[in-house]
Amino acid sequence: MQRITTPALAEAFIAEQITALRQQIGSKKVLLALSGGVDSSVVAALLIKAVGTQLTCVHVNHGLLRKGEPEQVVEVFRNQMKANLIYVDAVDRFLNKLAGVADPEQKRKIIGSEFIRVFEEEARKLKDIEFLAQGTIYPDILESDGVKAHHNVGGLPADLQFKLVEPVKLLFKDEVRVVGKALGLPDSMVFRQPFPGPGLGVRCTGAITRDRLEALRESDAILRDEFAKNGLAGKVWQYFTIVPDYKSTGVRDGKRLWDWPVIIRAVNTRDAMTATVENVPFELLQHITQRILTEVKGVNRVLFDLSPKPCATIEWE
Repeated sequence: MQRITTPALAEAFIAEQITALRQQIGSKKVLLALSGGVDSSVVAALLIKAVGTQLTCVHVNHGLLRKGEPEQVVEVFRNQMKANLIYVDAVDRFLNKLAGVADPEQKRKIIGSEFIRVFEEEARKLKDIEFLAQGTIYPDILESDGVKAHHNVGGLPADLQFKLVEPVKLLFKDEVRVVGKALGLPDSMVFRQPFPGPGLGVRCTGAITRDRLEALRESDAILRDEFAKNGLAGKVWQYFTIVPDYKSTGVRDGKRLWDWPVIIRAVNTRDAMTATVENVPFELLQHITQRILTEVKGVNRVLFDLSPKPCATIEWE
Protein backbone atom coordinates (compact mmCIF):
# COMPACT_ATOMS: atom_id res chain seq x y z
CA MET A 1 0.00 0.00 0.00
CA GLN A 2 1.38 3.40 -1.01
CA ARG A 3 2.28 5.74 1.84
CA ILE A 4 0.25 8.97 2.01
CA THR A 5 2.85 11.71 1.87
CA THR A 6 1.31 14.41 -0.35
CA PRO A 7 -1.99 16.34 -0.56
CA ALA A 8 -2.82 14.58 -3.83
CA LEU A 9 -2.44 11.14 -2.25
CA ALA A 10 -4.48 12.32 0.72
CA GLU A 11 -7.29 13.49 -1.56
CA ALA A 12 -7.30 10.11 -3.30
CA PHE A 13 -7.45 8.35 0.07
CA ILE A 14 -10.34 10.57 1.20
CA ALA A 15 -12.33 9.86 -1.97
CA GLU A 16 -11.69 6.13 -1.60
CA GLN A 17 -12.74 6.13 2.06
CA ILE A 18 -15.90 8.14 1.45
CA THR A 19 -17.01 5.48 -1.05
CA ALA A 20 -16.05 2.64 1.30
CA LEU A 21 -17.77 4.24 4.30
CA ARG A 22 -20.99 4.80 2.38
CA GLN A 23 -20.95 1.17 1.26
CA GLN A 24 -20.30 -0.10 4.79
CA ILE A 25 -22.72 2.15 6.68
CA GLY A 26 -25.47 2.58 4.11
CA SER A 27 -28.41 4.38 5.73
CA LYS A 28 -27.51 3.27 9.27
CA LYS A 29 -26.24 5.43 12.13
CA VAL A 30 -22.72 5.57 13.53
CA LEU A 31 -21.34 6.73 16.89
CA LEU A 32 -17.87 8.17 17.59
CA ALA A 33 -16.05 9.12 20.79
CA LEU A 34 -14.45 12.40 19.67
CA SER A 35 -11.53 13.33 21.89
CA GLY A 36 -10.24 16.20 19.75
CA GLY A 37 -6.98 14.39 19.02
CA VAL A 38 -5.86 14.00 15.42
CA ASP A 39 -6.98 10.36 15.02
CA SER A 40 -10.59 10.73 16.17
CA SER A 41 -10.86 14.17 14.53
CA VAL A 42 -9.82 12.83 11.14
CA VAL A 43 -12.27 9.95 11.47
CA ALA A 44 -15.03 12.42 12.37
CA ALA A 45 -14.23 14.65 9.39
CA LEU A 46 -14.21 11.64 7.03
CA LEU A 47 -17.56 10.42 8.34
CA ILE A 48 -19.13 13.87 8.12
CA LYS A 49 -18.18 13.95 4.43
CA ALA A 50 -19.39 10.40 3.88
CA VAL A 51 -22.64 10.14 5.86
CA GLY A 52 -23.30 13.59 7.35
CA THR A 53 -25.86 13.58 10.15
CA GLN A 54 -25.94 9.79 10.32
CA LEU A 55 -22.87 10.32 12.52
CA THR A 56 -23.23 11.27 16.18
CA CYS A 57 -20.06 12.44 17.92
CA VAL A 58 -19.75 12.35 21.71
CA HIS A 59 -17.15 14.61 23.30
CA VAL A 60 -16.61 13.94 26.99
CA ASN A 61 -14.99 16.77 28.92
CA HIS A 62 -13.51 15.00 31.95
CA GLY A 63 -11.74 18.11 33.20
CA LEU A 64 -8.29 16.77 32.30
CA LEU A 65 -7.94 18.35 28.87
CA ARG A 66 -5.60 21.21 28.01
CA LYS A 67 -6.75 24.80 27.98
CA GLY A 68 -9.15 25.55 25.13
CA GLU A 69 -9.44 21.99 23.82
CA PRO A 70 -13.13 21.28 24.64
CA GLU A 71 -14.07 24.66 23.17
CA GLN A 72 -12.12 23.91 20.01
CA VAL A 73 -13.91 20.58 19.50
CA VAL A 74 -17.29 22.31 19.75
CA GLU A 75 -16.22 25.18 17.46
CA VAL A 76 -14.70 23.00 14.73
CA PHE A 77 -17.21 20.15 14.61
CA ARG A 78 -20.51 21.61 15.74
CA ASN A 79 -20.19 25.22 14.55
CA GLN A 80 -18.01 24.85 11.45
CA MET A 81 -18.63 21.32 10.20
CA LYS A 82 -22.26 21.20 11.43
CA ALA A 83 -21.74 17.80 13.00
CA ASN A 84 -24.28 16.16 15.26
CA LEU A 85 -22.18 16.62 18.41
CA ILE A 86 -23.10 15.71 21.97
CA TYR A 87 -20.98 17.60 24.50
CA VAL A 88 -20.87 15.97 27.94
CA ASP A 89 -19.65 18.10 30.85
CA ALA A 90 -18.43 15.38 33.20
CA VAL A 91 -15.77 17.46 34.98
CA ASP A 92 -17.27 17.16 38.47
CA ARG A 93 -18.02 13.48 38.00
CA PHE A 94 -14.40 12.61 37.12
CA LEU A 95 -12.71 14.91 39.63
CA ASN A 96 -14.95 13.68 42.45
CA LYS A 97 -14.04 10.08 41.60
CA LEU A 98 -10.34 11.01 41.58
CA ALA A 99 -10.39 12.95 44.84
CA GLY A 100 -7.74 11.64 47.22
CA VAL A 101 -6.40 9.02 44.77
CA ALA A 102 -2.61 9.31 44.54
CA ASP A 103 -1.54 6.05 42.87
CA PRO A 104 -0.87 6.62 39.13
CA GLU A 105 -2.26 3.26 37.98
CA GLN A 106 -5.38 3.68 40.07
CA LYS A 107 -5.92 7.13 38.57
CA ARG A 108 -5.58 5.68 35.07
CA LYS A 109 -8.09 2.92 35.84
CA ILE A 110 -10.62 5.38 37.26
CA ILE A 111 -10.30 7.73 34.27
CA GLY A 112 -10.54 4.88 31.76
CA SER A 113 -13.44 3.07 33.36
CA GLU A 114 -15.39 6.26 34.05
CA PHE A 115 -14.97 7.32 30.43
CA ILE A 116 -16.43 4.01 29.31
CA ARG A 117 -19.39 4.45 31.67
CA VAL A 118 -20.11 8.00 30.48
CA PHE A 119 -19.84 6.98 26.83
CA GLU A 120 -22.05 3.92 27.46
CA GLU A 121 -24.70 6.11 29.10
CA GLU A 122 -24.75 8.44 26.12
CA ALA A 123 -24.83 5.52 23.68
CA ARG A 124 -27.87 4.00 25.42
CA LYS A 125 -29.78 7.27 25.07
CA LEU A 126 -29.50 7.03 21.30
CA LYS A 127 -31.65 4.82 19.12
CA ASP A 128 -30.77 2.66 16.12
CA ILE A 129 -26.99 3.06 16.38
CA GLU A 130 -25.45 0.17 14.48
CA PHE A 131 -21.82 1.23 14.04
CA LEU A 132 -19.06 2.44 16.36
CA ALA A 133 -16.30 4.47 14.72
CA GLN A 134 -12.80 4.47 16.20
CA GLY A 135 -9.60 6.35 15.45
CA THR A 136 -7.55 3.17 15.34
CA ILE A 137 -4.28 3.62 13.44
CA TYR A 138 -1.80 0.98 12.27
CA PRO A 139 0.56 1.15 15.30
CA ASP A 140 -2.45 0.44 17.55
CA ILE A 141 -3.05 -2.80 15.69
CA LEU A 142 0.62 -3.75 15.91
CA GLU A 143 0.95 -2.88 19.59
CA SER A 144 -2.41 -3.66 21.17
CA ASP A 145 -4.00 -6.47 19.22
CA GLY A 146 -6.49 -4.17 17.53
CA VAL A 147 -7.96 -2.54 20.64
CA LYS A 148 -7.36 1.18 20.87
CA ALA A 149 -7.22 1.24 24.63
CA HIS A 150 -6.38 4.91 25.03
CA HIS A 151 -9.72 5.85 23.46
CA ASN A 152 -11.34 3.71 26.13
CA VAL A 153 -14.11 2.38 23.93
CA GLY A 154 -12.84 -1.19 23.78
CA GLY A 155 -14.57 -1.94 27.07
CA LEU A 156 -18.15 -1.17 26.07
CA PRO A 157 -20.68 -3.84 27.07
CA ALA A 158 -21.14 -6.57 24.48
CA ASP A 159 -24.92 -6.14 24.45
CA LEU A 160 -24.53 -2.87 22.54
CA GLN A 161 -23.39 -5.03 19.60
CA PHE A 162 -21.78 -2.25 17.57
CA LYS A 163 -19.99 -3.03 14.32
CA LEU A 164 -16.66 -1.26 14.04
CA VAL A 165 -15.79 1.47 11.53
CA GLU A 166 -12.05 2.17 11.40
CA PRO A 167 -11.19 4.16 8.26
CA VAL A 168 -7.59 5.08 9.20
CA LYS A 169 -6.55 1.74 10.69
CA LEU A 170 -3.87 1.14 8.02
CA LEU A 171 -2.26 4.58 8.38
CA PHE A 172 0.64 5.76 10.48
CA LYS A 173 0.37 8.97 12.51
CA ASP A 174 2.22 11.11 9.95
CA GLU A 175 -0.18 9.93 7.23
CA VAL A 176 -3.20 10.72 9.40
CA ARG A 177 -1.88 14.27 9.75
CA VAL A 178 -1.57 14.66 5.96
CA VAL A 179 -5.17 13.47 5.58
CA GLY A 180 -6.29 15.84 8.34
CA LYS A 181 -4.74 18.80 6.51
CA ALA A 182 -6.47 17.76 3.29
CA LEU A 183 -9.79 17.56 5.16
CA GLY A 184 -9.37 21.19 6.28
CA LEU A 185 -8.90 20.57 9.99
CA PRO A 186 -7.00 23.34 11.82
CA ASP A 187 -3.26 22.90 12.34
CA SER A 188 -3.72 23.12 16.11
CA MET A 189 -5.76 19.91 15.88
CA VAL A 190 -3.83 18.14 13.10
CA PHE A 191 -0.45 18.72 14.73
CA ARG A 192 -1.64 18.42 18.31
CA GLN A 193 1.01 17.36 20.78
CA PRO A 194 1.05 13.69 21.82
CA PHE A 195 -1.28 13.49 24.78
CA PRO A 196 -1.71 10.61 27.24
CA GLY A 197 -5.10 8.94 27.55
CA PRO A 198 -5.57 10.14 31.15
CA GLY A 199 -4.74 13.67 29.98
CA LEU A 200 -3.49 16.10 32.59
CA GLY A 201 -4.30 13.50 35.24
CA VAL A 202 -0.78 12.05 34.94
CA ARG A 203 0.89 15.48 34.93
CA CYS A 204 -0.88 16.62 38.10
CA THR A 205 1.08 14.04 40.07
CA GLY A 206 -0.31 12.39 43.17
CA ALA A 207 -3.85 13.11 44.30
CA ILE A 208 -5.41 15.65 41.93
CA THR A 209 -6.77 18.88 43.37
CA ARG A 210 -8.73 21.41 41.35
CA ASP A 211 -6.47 24.36 42.17
CA ARG A 212 -3.30 22.47 41.26
CA LEU A 213 -4.96 21.15 38.10
CA GLU A 214 -5.79 24.74 37.11
CA ALA A 215 -2.18 25.79 37.73
CA LEU A 216 -1.09 22.92 35.49
CA ARG A 217 -3.53 23.89 32.72
CA GLU A 218 -2.49 27.55 32.78
CA SER A 219 1.25 26.88 32.90
CA ASP A 220 0.95 24.37 30.03
CA ALA A 221 -0.90 26.98 27.95
CA ILE A 222 1.88 29.51 28.55
CA LEU A 223 4.55 26.99 27.53
CA ARG A 224 2.69 26.08 24.33
CA ASP A 225 2.13 29.74 23.51
CA GLU A 226 5.80 30.64 23.93
CA PHE A 227 7.07 27.60 22.01
CA ALA A 228 4.75 28.54 19.13
CA LYS A 229 5.91 32.17 19.16
CA ASN A 230 9.57 31.15 19.19
CA GLY A 231 9.56 28.49 16.47
CA LEU A 232 9.83 25.46 18.73
CA ALA A 233 6.29 24.10 18.28
CA GLY A 234 7.19 22.18 15.13
CA LYS A 235 10.72 21.36 16.22
CA VAL A 236 10.20 19.72 19.62
CA TRP A 237 8.42 16.36 19.62
CA GLN A 238 6.68 16.83 22.97
CA TYR A 239 6.62 19.59 25.55
CA PHE A 240 4.44 20.12 28.58
CA THR A 241 4.42 21.10 32.24
CA ILE A 242 4.02 19.08 35.41
CA VAL A 243 2.79 20.36 38.76
CA PRO A 244 3.79 17.84 41.47
CA ASP A 245 1.96 17.36 44.72
CA TYR A 246 4.45 19.06 47.00
CA LYS A 247 5.21 22.66 47.92
CA SER A 248 8.24 24.74 48.77
CA THR A 249 8.78 28.02 50.55
CA GLY A 250 9.01 31.28 48.64
CA VAL A 251 8.44 35.01 49.01
CA ARG A 252 6.33 37.60 47.21
CA ASP A 253 5.74 41.23 48.15
CA GLY A 254 7.65 40.70 51.37
CA LYS A 255 5.43 37.80 52.46
CA ARG A 256 6.42 34.16 52.79
CA LEU A 257 4.73 31.72 50.37
CA TRP A 258 4.12 27.99 50.50
CA ASP A 259 3.38 27.13 46.85
CA TRP A 260 3.94 24.55 44.10
CA PRO A 261 6.70 24.28 41.53
CA VAL A 262 6.03 24.00 37.80
CA ILE A 263 8.32 21.61 35.93
CA ILE A 264 8.93 22.06 32.20
CA ARG A 265 9.52 18.94 30.06
CA ALA A 266 10.67 19.23 26.41
CA VAL A 267 11.94 16.11 24.60
CA ASN A 268 12.70 14.76 21.15
CA THR A 269 12.32 11.16 20.06
CA ARG A 270 11.77 8.95 17.04
CA ASP A 271 9.96 6.04 18.64
CA ALA A 272 9.28 7.15 22.26
CA MET A 273 11.54 4.30 23.44
CA THR A 274 14.41 6.74 23.96
CA ALA A 275 14.27 10.53 24.23
CA THR A 276 16.69 13.44 24.42
CA VAL A 277 16.09 16.80 26.06
CA GLU A 278 15.60 19.84 23.82
CA ASN A 279 18.23 22.55 24.27
CA VAL A 280 15.79 25.39 24.96
CA PRO A 281 17.53 28.81 24.90
CA PHE A 282 18.12 30.04 28.43
CA GLU A 283 16.68 33.47 27.65
CA LEU A 284 13.44 31.85 26.53
CA LEU A 285 13.32 29.71 29.67
CA GLN A 286 13.73 32.88 31.74
CA HIS A 287 10.87 34.56 29.86
CA ILE A 288 8.58 31.52 30.27
CA THR A 289 9.50 31.38 33.96
CA GLN A 290 8.59 35.02 34.45
CA ARG A 291 5.25 34.55 32.74
CA ILE A 292 4.37 31.48 34.79
CA LEU A 293 5.37 33.09 38.07
CA THR A 294 3.39 36.21 37.20
CA GLU A 295 0.27 34.70 35.62
CA VAL A 296 -0.29 31.35 37.38
CA LYS A 297 -1.76 31.28 40.87
CA GLY A 298 -0.20 29.14 43.58
CA VAL A 299 3.23 28.76 41.94
CA ASN A 300 6.56 30.05 43.24
CA ARG A 301 9.19 28.05 41.30
CA VAL A 302 9.80 26.92 37.72
CA LEU A 303 12.14 23.99 37.04
CA PHE A 304 13.46 22.45 33.81
CA ASP A 305 13.69 18.65 33.56
CA LEU A 306 17.09 17.72 32.06
CA SER A 307 16.58 13.94 32.27
CA PRO A 308 16.77 11.82 29.08
CA LYS A 309 14.98 8.53 28.52
CA PRO A 310 16.36 6.24 29.82
CA CYS A 311 16.46 6.33 32.72
CA ALA A 312 13.61 8.87 33.08
CA THR A 313 10.35 8.28 31.23
CA ILE A 314 8.82 11.03 29.09
CA GLU A 315 5.79 11.43 31.36
CA TRP A 316 6.17 11.65 35.13
CA GLU A 317 3.45 9.10 35.94
